[in-house]
Amino acid sequence: MMKIIIRFATYEVEAELYDTPTGRAIYQMLPVQQNVNTWGEEIYFPVPVDPPLESDASAEVTVGDLAYWPKLPAFCIFFGPTPASTDEKPVAASAVNIFGRLSTIETDKLKKIHIGENVKVVKADQP
Repeated sequence: MMKIIIRFATYEVEAELYDTPTGRAIYQMLPVQQNVNTWGEEIYFPVPVDPPLESDASAEVTVGDLAYWPKLPAFCIFFGPTPASTDEKPVAASAVNIFGRLSTIETDKLKKIHIGENVKVVKADQP
């Protein structure tokens, strides 16, 4: 099982990565540290990987999903509606590879993460 920790200045959350080509590529390149952007209730940041879109890639995501968006390329955390949403469900800007899921979903804490805030993603067994 591939577990990671996503650390913001004021909040930390564990997540599990799926055993998919994208999940493995993300896990192998960790640790990564970036400044975040937001798009509605999505947090995203660039990552230095380039896996292809997988056969089940979709813009349809659910709250708590971790996804890879190839256009930036970016690591995305979905926790609520985005500008592409028509209801309360998040929708990606275009097709993404869903590669993992947050272990706990605390939308109130994720909503407090602002553009430019630093994030560090590490394997759960790394400091």
